[in-house]
Amino acid sequence: MVTCHDKSQMVIFAYIVPISFAIDMASLNPLARILEDNKPTSPNYVDWKRNLTLELKAAKVYWVLTTEEPKLPGPNALLDVKDRATKWHEDDQMAKCYIIGSMSNMLQQHVGMALSMDIMHNLREIFVEQNRRARQIAIKVLVSTKMVEGTLVRDHMLKMMDYLNELEVLEAMLDGKSQVNMVLASLPPSFNSSVINYHMNKLSMMLTELLNHLQSTEDLQKKNKNPPY
Repeated sequence: MVTCHDKSQMVIFAYIVPISFAIDMASLNPLARILEDNKPTSPNYVDWKRNLTLELKAAKVYWVLTTEEPKLPGPNALLDVKDRATKWHEDDQMAKCYIIGSMSNMLQQHVGMALSMDIMHNLREIFVEQNRRARQIAIKVLVSTKMVEGTLVRDHMLKMMDYLNELEVLEAMLDGKSQVNMVLASLPPSFNSSVINYHMNKLSMMLTELLNHLQSTEDLQKKNKNPPY
């Protein structure tokens, strides 16, 4: 089992060693510096959670927050099953180091030392009202965002994807189909044929695929509007 101590040479250990050394380590890791400067409190819990999500994804351990703890493999379990269980628990320990290390000492006393997903659940309970308000605002912004006719569809799509990412951080459960439908509903009349074609043919695309598809449609519209002589 990997512990915070075992990973002492990694960035996360900057949070649990003396301040002088932590400052040096944080200066090498901008994301760690952001977490150090934005410990979770009632006013900034959402910002802290957003920064923590970036840090955990960069460290490739975010997956343990969205995956149930694997059962302890039996002696006759396949090697890949044992390896996955070991990997999960090692990454969970590392995620726990990031999470707890970025909290204030007082808050650490209230979240316990369980699995990383349990710690995040405890934090949600502590800051539930702020998280709920932030989610409502984010949904309102997403639904009210409309692409202006004549602007680039790429810019609009990137903006919408950013809003959707924000909702993911705030744990608003939107599946891929719902996300695509919200993007399609935000398009101007010039894309009506693309929207109708998408629904009538029951197409299925990821957001990145939809972006490429809409850009192709936009390029075709420009060519038809300004045909070569």
